[in-house]
Amino acid sequence: MDTFKQIGAFVSVATRGSLSAAARAEGVTPAIVGRRLDALEARLGVKLMVRTTRKLTLTFEGQAFLEDCQRVLNDLANAEAAVSLGGVKASGQLRVSAPAGFGRRHVAPLVGAFMQANPEVTVNLDLSDRLVDLVNENIDCAVRIGELQDSSLVSVRLGEMRRMVVASPAYLVACGVPRTPADLARHNCLSLGQQRGWVFRDPESGELETRKVGGRFECNDGAVLHEWALAGKGLAWRSLWEVGQDLQEGRLSSVLDAWQAPPMGIYAVFPQRRHLPLRVRLFIDLLKESYSEPSYWALNGA
Repeated sequence: MDTFKQIGAFVSVATRGSLSAAARAEGVTPAIVGRRLDALEARLGVKLMVRTTRKLTLTFEGQAFLEDCQRVLNDLANAEAAVSLGGVKASGQLRVSAPAGFGRRHVAPLVGAFMQANPEVTVNLDLSDRLVDLVNENIDCAVRIGELQDSSLVSVRLGEMRRMVVASPAYLVACGVPRTPADLARHNCLSLGQQRGWVFRDPESGELETRKVGGRFECNDGAVLHEWALAGKGLAWRSLWEVGQDLQEGRLSSVLDAWQAPPMGIYAVFPQRRHLPLRVRLFIDLLKESYSEPSYWALNGA
């Protein structure tokens, strides 16, 4: 209880601009508010604000702490309000991270549906191909595809996705159709910069192999490689979520289908927490429900 009083006093003083204004709002004396601030700073070991007789100024640490405290108090107020109305509702801010290309096509639309169903939730969606630090960057949930590296995170499998070698029909007519991964050495392969190779599974032995490929063009943006494949400039190893509709409509053809690697998992990962906020649990449930349905991929590009 003392902790919440200290935090409440800090937020009240910071937002109202003085101890006396905060004291009037809480119905206590300025001395009590001052003692609460002193106790908070002593417990944290950080100076949160510089107080003079004329002016009150937040330190850098105080400004950062204020934003976190306001969010915590807002979440608490929303939780109490929801319960008092007879039902718990999702509320507060949801911070989500996802790979850029996949996120644009398969996370952002679901965020829109989620916000419509949960009008008291605000969402911050970070689309980036870098591996975000969930704890230090205050991310509630990240969507990741493929092998998970960080064992300290909790993961929920949402679905699965295949990768395949594709090319335009025009390219295959001009350059021929590869029959085995060894044939790729004679083709122009469009690859990611510093790529780790394309993965195949031998249809007879079942063994996996990673094959380095080469060509005249490399790019660290998968969307560009997709466009170049459509333009007939070479073979590309792309995910089904990206090229599914092109395959259905004949703009691209898949090759080496018998050599396709096993599907990769699509995961939601989040920090190790015993009690996930309702907004996070509901969002993960929506992703899992959507991605596990074969009809979703049929209607959304795969």
